[in-house]
Order: sequence, then structure tokens, then C-alpha cells
Amino acid sequence: MEWKVFLTTFALIFLAELGDKTQLAVLALSARERAPIPILVGALVAFGLATGLAVLVGLIGGRYIPMEWVEKGAALAFILIGLLILVGKL
Repeated sequence: MEWKVFLTTFALIFLAELGDKTQLAVLALSARERAPIPILVGALVAFGLATGLAVLVGLIGGRYIPMEWVEKGAALAFILIGLLILVGKL
């Protein structure tokens, strides 16, 4: 295993996910349902599937789309989402 890649990925995802809406939704669901194990397993499976899909799209897209386009597309998407949140459309 490439430990540097693993640790970098872990740190980036862990820090990016702290306090995001998914974590807050899991927190609220846990407080309401009082069933921590099914909530934990459901969240782990859902996040694992979403991440697996992202890795698959990244592997396939990385073969056909230049990295510069991906970076610019991601930047534009973040800016657009930020502006939509700012004006109250999201």
C-alpha cells in the first residue's frame, strides 16, 4: 500500500468532512433515532459507495479528460455553488 497517498487522502477527507451537512445530518438522525449501529453502518456504506463512484469516475475520466480541465471545472463548480448559497438559491 502507498502509505503517503493513504495518509494524504485520509487527512484531506477527514478535515473536509468535519462539520459538513452530511455529518450534521448523521448527528441529528442519531439524536432522534437512538440507534447508533444502524446509522453508523448506513452512513459508512453510503459514503463508501459515493467515494467508490468518485474514484471510478476519476480513473476513467483521468484517461480522457486533461487534469487542467478537471481542476478548472471543479473550481467553477465550487464558485457556482458558493454564489448560489450566497444568494439563497441553495
